[in-house]
Amino acid sequence: MYEASVGLFVPYLSNLSGLLDKGVAHAEARKFDSAILLGMRLSPNMYDLAQQVGEACRHAVVAPALLAKRETVALPALEHDMAGLQARIATSIEFIEGLPRAEIDAGAERNVFFRLKNGTELPFTGRSLLLTFSVPQFFFHVTTAYDLLRHAGVELVKKDYLGRK
Repeated sequence: MYEASVGLFVPYLSNLSGLLDKGVAHAEARKFDSAILLGMRLSPNMYDLAQQVGEACRHAVVAPALLAKRETVALPALEHDMAGLQARIATSIEFIEGLPRAEIDAGAERNVFFRLKNGTELPFTGRSLLLTFSVPQFFFHVTTAYDLLRHAGVELVKKDYLGRK
């Protein structure tokens, strides 16, 4: 469970941070404020780039915390600036790396409840939360962030997403 959560979320959060760095470099090279990128969305009723990053962090933090029976870290407020998003990613990584492996691994069969933003609680076992909800949600938001940056003209390739050198 640890490898399927922390072992997966940490490298892809790092990759997401790198994607944002490339977005900033793109904006600087073309002499526009990188904050413009953060308001981009694929559709009017979808989250913008900043919210996609925020949701990726939320899923990366909540699932391992629930598995380990720990309170989640208070993430920095979701700001529409690159530095704020980078701080959110760094806080997320630091928190989940600090969770005990044994406690996360022990959470596979534990009953847990994921609280949606509207307050609704969804019941899962730790394993089903991670494998059927949190990991897919996480990758949906990271992929959407990547797609938004690509759509904005940021020169990204698959290895930027995957993190392979």
